[in-house]
Amino acid sequence: MANITFIEADGQSTTIDLADGWSLMQGAITNGVEGIVGECGGSCACATCHCYVDDFLAGVLPAPSEGELDLLENVAAERKANSRLACQIKASAAIDGGVVTLPECQE
Repeated sequence: MANITFIEADGQSTTIDLADGWSLMQGAITNGVEGIVGECGGSCACATCHCYVDDFLAGVLPAPSEGELDLLENVAAERKANSRLACQIKASAAIDGGVVTLPECQE
């Protein structure tokens, strides 16, 4: 399990307890977090779950795949060094306490 805090573009903060193996995108959509669309359903094909990970997550997550990097080239909001796709981040004890900030737009 992992407690992950999502900070929406308007500053609203929501902490969700995610079961191991769930993606951050699944958790956000299931729990009504505003700011993640997830048009492709988590198949790493649309980039509408773009997010910014905090320094802790950036340090413990595996590097993004080539497919994720390709999609990050076309995000609607500013791409930053800490940009990731929430569908590619799986919950586990290793990411417990991480914080994800959502951009102003996804499309």
